[in-house]
Amino acid sequence: MLFRGTATAAGSMVLVIIAAIAVFLVVKAIPAISKDTENFFTFKGWFTEGENPQFGVAATVFGTVLTGALALLLAVPVALGIALCLSHYAHRRVATSLGFVIDLLAAVPSVVFGLWGRDYFYEPITNFSKWLHDTFGWLPIFGSEGPYGKSILLGSIVLAIMVLPIVTSLSREVFMQTPPENQEAALALGSTKWEMIRTAVIPYGKAGIIASVMLGLGRALGETIALALTLGGVYAINFDFLGPGGVTIASNIANRFGEANELGRGALIASGLVLFAITLVVNMAARAIVYRRREFVGSA
Repeated sequence: MLFRGTATAAGSMVLVIIAAIAVFLVVKAIPAISKDTENFFTFKGWFTEGENPQFGVAATVFGTVLTGALALLLAVPVALGIALCLSHYAHRRVATSLGFVIDLLAAVPSVVFGLWGRDYFYEPITNFSKWLHDTFGWLPIFGSEGPYGKSILLGSIVLAIMVLPIVTSLSREVFMQTPPENQEAALALGSTKWEMIRTAVIPYGKAGIIASVMLGLGRALGETIALALTLGGVYAINFDFLGPGGVTIASNIANRFGEANELGRGALIASGLVLFAITLVVNMAARAIVYRRREFVGSA
């Protein structure tokens, strides 16, 4: 009874904290939005100084979603491949050691990834961007003629490396929860190991895979310092991956909050409210997907 009461109180406290954060953001955001002379949701620029402040979250929301989606596109196939290797192919000792290293990668501070991407990954990405433009320049996403370096591509690759351990660890646990009877039945029917994985392991853990991807997306949407160091900071809505540009809600807050006036801080808090809502929806969607699969919930 004591444990049940403590657990219930702890769960309720989490809801109270989330509600308190939402109230704080709303209270701080409303005065700034009321002074905005443009549409807060559709305007792309960010000019909070002067008598007629003009700011909006259109460009920052677009950059947040674009970098997050591109990071998942790069990270998820690699993460699922590593998870399958660790759970069904690698020797148990090797899998345990590699799994520990991957979990340790998730503990690296984001500023380290950002500095690494800005200082050491900058030149390779510049050369890679030139090659992409020379080879696939007829595609709009690779049509920029430079200058290359800080771009959506650099930020998304760094973000993909940061998301990789989360998706890998969760997917590995999901694959290892597949009942042995299902796997043995597939092998008994003459399936190869890959056919067994394709017909027994992946379908069983489909909800868990989707949930891990959604949680990785939640991490990608809220990343701050790494993207502040690797994106170009241009407020625009376009699909140019190579040119200087890209800004997210979190990186915009990190770059501008220290120098912002009172109105500017309120505007940044208002954009944080938008990010809070987006992240909340993503995490709720991930949880709903998990609970739709009763067999997954039962095995967990």
